[in-house]
Amino acid sequence: MPQVSSQIGQDKVSVSRSDPKNRLLDASRGGRVCSRHTPHRPAPPDLASTRCRKERKSLGSKMTSREPKTSLQNAYPSAKKLLLKVEEEGEMEDYCTPGAFELERLFWKGSPQYTHVNEVWPQLYIGDEATALDRYGLQKAGFTHVLNAAHGRWNVDTGPDYYRDMAIEYHGVEADDLPSFDLSVFFYPAAAFIDAALRYDQNKILVHCAMGRSRSATLVLAYLMIHRSMTLVDAIQQVAKNRCVLPNRGFLKQLRELDKQLVQQRRQAQHGEDGEKAGDKEM
Repeated sequence: MPQVSSQIGQDKVSVSRSDPKNRLLDASRGGRVCSRHTPHRPAPPDLASTRCRKERKSLGSKMTSREPKTSLQNAYPSAKKLLLKVEEEGEMEDYCTPGAFELERLFWKGSPQYTHVNEVWPQLYIGDEATALDRYGLQKAGFTHVLNAAHGRWNVDTGPDYYRDMAIEYHGVEADDLPSFDLSVFFYPAAAFIDAALRYDQNKILVHCAMGRSRSATLVLAYLMIHRSMTLVDAIQQVAKNRCVLPNRGFLKQLRELDKQLVQQRRQAQHGEDGEKAGDKEM
């Protein structure tokens, strides 16, 4: 049978067309296939089909990107408020006032920041005795109201006369930082004073005691719960993330009682609204 010879360097390699085993040469000898037959290769792709698939893919991506993303909230703007309201009502129904130990853990997870004064809510600051006594600093910072939670001769003895020649409105709460002291009787009057001060954007109020950690923090928490509709947990998280505070156990107990009362009132008010709406639908 005829053979085809190929000269590679000085070596001659013979490959038989009838023996497919001899069609591959030893790579170490630098050989190559010497056959007049073209090795089998896959058929070239159909260019028209490939182009068509690419066009369909491109067209599909364009159509997808132009399709408006519709949802319940986008189609009906009022639905977003409704969904948020339903979620809030569900959270309120499930909410239970934590115990004193769990509440203290919330304070421990808060900010380690402890300076003379910190803003814990827009225009609302908690500070210490040094801040309250610094008349020039208060005036320079633009404070318009001061709530002294340690009012009295044996505490932080400032009073209205101390700020007489300044544009500062003063409110004093004569309280001791003792677990047995009933600070709850001052919750609503102090909260009303803070709320009145914050009605105007240009006002700034300082709530302070001796250290700015217990008495003043307790009154600020009560304000957030009464006038900002926060739970005790929400109020603690709001204040603790901006200042290192920790009311004593007695004050925490009083705040827990306030929290239970407010939550119960809001649940009753919500149930009353639901009953009125149901009655209107029946009519």
